[in-house]
Amino acid sequence: SIVAAVSPAVVVPCLIRLRNKGYGVAKGIPTLIIAVSGIDDASSVAAFGIIHSIMFSSNSLVYEILLGPLSIIVGIGFGVIWGLLARYIPEKEDPFVVPLRILLLLGGGLIAVTGSELIGLGGAGPLGCIAAAFLSVCAWSSQGWDVEDNPVATAFEIFWMIFEPVLFGLTGTQIRINEMDPHTVGIGAGILLTGIFLRIVVTVLVAFGSSLNVKEKIFCALSWMAKASVQAALGPVALDVVRDTKDEVHAEIVLVICVMSIILTAPIGAIVITVTGSRLLNKRTIPPSTPEGWRRSARPSLRDISIFNEEEEDREVRRTTTDAEEVNRTSYVIPEQP
Repeated sequence: SIVAAVSPAVVVPCLIRLRNKGYGVAKGIPTLIIAVSGIDDASSVAAFGIIHSIMFSSNSLVYEILLGPLSIIVGIGFGVIWGLLARYIPEKEDPFVVPLRILLLLGGGLIAVTGSELIGLGGAGPLGCIAAAFLSVCAWSSQGWDVEDNPVATAFEIFWMIFEPVLFGLTGTQIRINEMDPHTVGIGAGILLTGIFLRIVVTVLVAFGSSLNVKEKIFCALSWMAKASVQAALGPVALDVVRDTKDEVHAEIVLVICVMSIILTAPIGAIVITVTGSRLLNKRTIPPSTPEGWRRSARPSLRDISIFNEEEEDREVRRTTTDAEEVNRTSYVIPEQP
C-alpha cells in the first residue's frame, strides 16, 4: 500500500508546466492525471492506515474486520461535514476570507489525522483530509473562485515548499547506506521495476475505449510511475512502532524499499513527464489572460496569499484619484479678461 501511491510532489508541478504550455489541454489530460493521483494517494494512505491498525492493535478479530469499512465511512463522513462547513464559514464577502479558509482547511486536516489516531481509526484521517479538500474546492468554485487560480491551494504549495525538505531529510536520516543488505536491495529493485512495468501495461489496457489516442494513453501510464512524498511520509511509521523489538528488521526492509522507490522513480518520473509530454501530447495555444482578483504567479509566493483583496484596493485607489481630480477641476477658476 505504501509503494503503490503516486507522488503528487513530482507529478503535479510537471503537469502544471505542461498545461501552462498547452500540452494535453484540449482533452484535459493534466487535470485527469492530477485527479487520479489524488484518488490513488487517498486509497493507498487509507489502506495503509487500516493495515497498520490491524497489525498493531490488540482488539478482537471481528472488530479488525469491520475496521476497514468503518474507517472509510468515518473518513468520508468527516470530509463531507467539513467541506460543507467550509462552504459557509467564512462568508465569501469577508475581507479575510483567504487566511480564514486556509486556517479552516488546515485545522480540519489536523483534526482528521489526530482524531482518527485517538479513536483507533488510522485510515480515516487521510481520507477525511482528501474529502474535505475536494468538497471545499467544489464549494469555493461555485462561489466564483477559479480551480486553477485558488489562493488556498497556493498557500498549501508554499507550506509544502517548506516542509518537503524536512520530510525527506528526516527520512534520509533513517537510512544507513553502508548497512543496507545487497540481497535486499536487489530483490527490492526487481520488485519495484516489475510492479512499474505491470502498472504501465495495465493502465494502457484499461484506457482502451476512451477518447485518448495511443500516445496519450502511454503518457498517462508513464506519468503515474513517480513515487516520493507518500513513501517518505509513511516509510518510517512502522519502524517507529516496532523499534527495539524483533520486528525491527522487517520494518527496516520496508523503509529501504520506500527509499529505493524514491531514488529510482522520482527523478526518472519527472524527466519522463517533461520529455515525453511535448512529444506524446497535442499542443493547443492558450491565449494570455489577465488574472482578476487574487493574484497567482507561476511559482507560489507569499504575495499570492495577501489578506487584502487587491481588486478592491485598485477600485478604491481609482475612486480616490477621480475624486481628487474632480475637486481640482471645480476649484480652478478661470481669470477674467481685462
